[in-house]
Amino acid sequence: MTHGSECLLRLYEERLELEDYQNGVPRWCNGCGDNAILAAVQRLCRDEGLRPEKTVFVSGIGCSSRFPHYMNTYGFHGIHGRALPIAQGVCLTRPDLKVFVNTGDGDCCSIGAGHWVHAVRYNMNIKLFLHDNQIYGLTKKQASPTSPAGTRSNTTPRGSYLEALNPLTVTLGVQNVSFVAQAADWIPELLYDIVKAAYRHKGFSFVRIIQRCPEFMPNQFDPWMHDPQRTMLLRHAQGITPSEGLARVYRNVREHDPSDLERARAVASCIDPVPVGILYRNEEVPCYEDLRRSTKMRTAAYVKAGLEAEFDKFTIWPEEARTPAAA
Repeated sequence: MTHGSECLLRLYEERLELEDYQNGVPRWCNGCGDNAILAAVQRLCRDEGLRPEKTVFVSGIGCSSRFPHYMNTYGFHGIHGRALPIAQGVCLTRPDLKVFVNTGDGDCCSIGAGHWVHAVRYNMNIKLFLHDNQIYGLTKKQASPTSPAGTRSNTTPRGSYLEALNPLTVTLGVQNVSFVAQAADWIPELLYDIVKAAYRHKGFSFVRIIQRCPEFMPNQFDPWMHDPQRTMLLRHAQGITPSEGLARVYRNVREHDPSDLERARAVASCIDPVPVGILYRNEEVPCYEDLRRSTKMRTAAYVKAGLEAEFDKFTIWPEEARTPAAA
């Protein structure tokens, strides 16, 4: 149901432009992939007609987590690794809002790993964009969980010892997974198409975006950028269909049915060529908020009554208040 105030807003401001979603000048480094992700998301908001007052971006800590500052919508800049529980709280209490989470490979895959796994399992209607540059950028070059083995950093000066964690295979291994995709910031057309597909999916959309860090990992993705054959485009009628122009450049195209979970796990394990597109999508997985949602509206009076009932459990009443008045 649309309230009268919303109808009035739409009467006078039906069409929104890119500028309506922009807020301030991004402070990311020149050439940082975060800029491309921001452009794709702002374009999505415009094309899908998302109302700024009905949209919220949540983040934790890191370069990517400055995202809400640059969106002219509601935003919540949380603490390290805790973006998802905040977003889940918003989703449960305000189902009328469109909820997005922007997080980094350290923020999500290290301190926030427990929340990440359970967010997949709960399958709430949240869109998560993982900005994965394979390094801690904000704190100046420490190895992250997705840093390749041998990465020299301030915490691993002789090179990291462990193989990199694969966010795609981890997500695809969790019960109730419903949407997993991968994009690259240097292919803006596909980045936008994947972001749009993630938004239109009902449930938890997990999108890993391979993102360049020109400051601390300047040449990390050059082999994939300079050789299109090392990028594998996933094409399917139920997934993404690359344009003819894009297919002429990226000729390594593979038909992939995103309903095939086992095949999606095999494709996700591929590192070279790197798969780009929708790996898995299942519209039948129920959303947790639909299973738990109360039929009673959470009005201000309803919330106040609930708080008062909880406070009353711990209230120490004056003796005279508990003693019946003398007849």
